[in-house]
Formats: sequence, structure tokens, C-alpha cells
Amino acid sequence: MKKIVGFFVALMCTISLHAKGDLHLFAIDNKSGAITPEVIEKAFTNNGFSLGINSEMNYPFQKQFNQTDYKVFNLLTLYHTKLATALVNKYPQAGVFTPMGVGIYQTKNEDTIHISLLTSEAHAKILRLQDPILKQIEADFLQAIKKSFPNAVHTNTQTPLQETRALVTQYELEIDPSDWEGAKEDFEMTLESGFEPFGFVMPSYMDFNDKITHNEEESVYDFYVNYSICKLEVIYTVAKTRPEAAAFAPCTTMVYKKKDEDKIVVGFPAVYNWMSSALVENKEATAVLLKAQKDFESILKNITE
Repeated sequence: MKKIVGFFVALMCTISLHAKGDLHLFAIDNKSGAITPEVIEKAFTNNGFSLGINSEMNYPFQKQFNQTDYKVFNLLTLYHTKLATALVNKYPQAGVFTPMGVGIYQTKNEDTIHISLLTSEAHAKILRLQDPILKQIEADFLQAIKKSFPNAVHTNTQTPLQETRALVTQYELEIDPSDWEGAKEDFEMTLESGFEPFGFVMPSYMDFNDKITHNEEESVYDFYVNYSICKLEVIYTVAKTRPEAAAFAPCTTMVYKKKDEDKIVVGFPAVYNWMSSALVENKEATAVLLKAQKDFESILKNITE
């Protein structure tokens, strides 16, 4: 089979018409400890969003590294119950944020719990698309937080760091369209077997094509699945200096085939987003991010050769 490698061209992060950074940050008084990740999860699922996963990270941090700086550190993924399917049906690349990440964290020495998530402008920049659906999803996200936590203090990160590399990494594999089911099975089997040797884990898998048709929309895909992928060393190391980068974790990897195409497409948000949007400049954090990018690319290259 022929391998085709395609990259979305990155936009310069310094070319921006908005002054705010790429991440929404919310700080909520939590001296009592009453606001838990489960409470935050319900704030979203009770207001128009569906759950991907809600992963508690302190236990694996403690188990693997014998240490954690946090009393709370969770990776939450969500998608808009009504709007996400329409967005993915229109723009295949939108699947790399379906579900999208929400970071939840509170250090041991503070009484404030934090929530981080991407702005609609950041989504538009990374995905290279402009659609009012992105703004509506963002508005519903913000409304869910403000409704549930009216005393939350809302800020944004600083202007993103300059980045010229591709913000979405994508590979394509040509297949015989008459046997796309077999090609899908082989592709997924090879992909999943490639995770463990490089230290990646898959906490969640979702058949998003089923979500599209369940919403009584006609899908343009023969299949569309989403993997949540993470690497504990990356999350732990980056959290030392930039916990807000948890909005990018776990990484959603899309795998799909459109009905009118003879190829399988796989893609994920590159780690350069963590570095740019979350202003990750720490050398150790940058090193583990770049290694993860290289390792994951090697897995996808192996599948598409």
C-alpha cells in the first residue's frame, strides 16, 4: 500500500487578532474541598455535554513517580451532545478535539481548584477552519461553568509562543474501498499494538460515527473512531510547570474513512500546541513532549507504510 503523509500547515501563533491567549482559565475557591472533578463533570453533562472520560491522575503519578504536587489532578474529556456531530460531519479534522480536553487541578498548598480549556479561536487556528459552531460550543462551555460556579474567576493565558510547525499531524493510507471493513480492522489492530512499546496508554475509545447516526444525521463516513491517548511521563513532567496544559490531555486521535474516498486518515493535535498555547518552555517538559511526538509519529508511519 502507498503511504501518503499530509500535514496541516501551521499558522504563526504571533499572527493573531485577539489579545487573549489560547486557554480559558477558571479559578474557584475550594477550601472546603466540596468541588470535586465529579462535581465539575456534572456541571458540563447537565448542561449539554457528553462525557468521554474523567481520569484521576494522582494515583498513577504516585505509583510511577512516588510523588505528586497535587491534591487534585484530573483529565476530563467532553463533547457537545448536539453540535459536535454536525461539526465533524462538515470538517473531518474537527475529530481531533472530539472529545476535547478539560484540565482540572489543585496543588497541595492552595485552596483554589482550577479548570483549563481551549478557546474557540485556538480551535479555529489549530483546525484551520472558521465556523460559528465553534463559538457556540465555547459559549455553552463557558455558560456551564458560570452557571455552576458563579464565583469562578475567569482569565486567559498569555499570548501563545511563536510556532511554525504543523499543529495537526496527519497520515493517510490508500486502501481497496471494496474491503474497507477489513482495512479498518487491520489498521486498528496495528495501531493499538503499537501503543505499549512506546509507553502510550488508551484510556478511552469511541465510535463517533455511531454518535452521528444516533443523532439522526446522515454520516459522510464509512467509519469514524476516536482514541484517547496519553503518556503518563508527559503529563507528569509538564504539570510540574504548566498544569493548564492538561487541556490537551489525553490527546484525541481520529481515524476515519469518508464514503467517497479510498483512504483511511489518522491524525492528532501535535505536541507543539502544548508548547505554544500553554507556553511550555521548561527544557525537561519540552524534551518529553518532543519525544512523544516522535514516538507517536513512528507508530503511524509504521501503519501507513
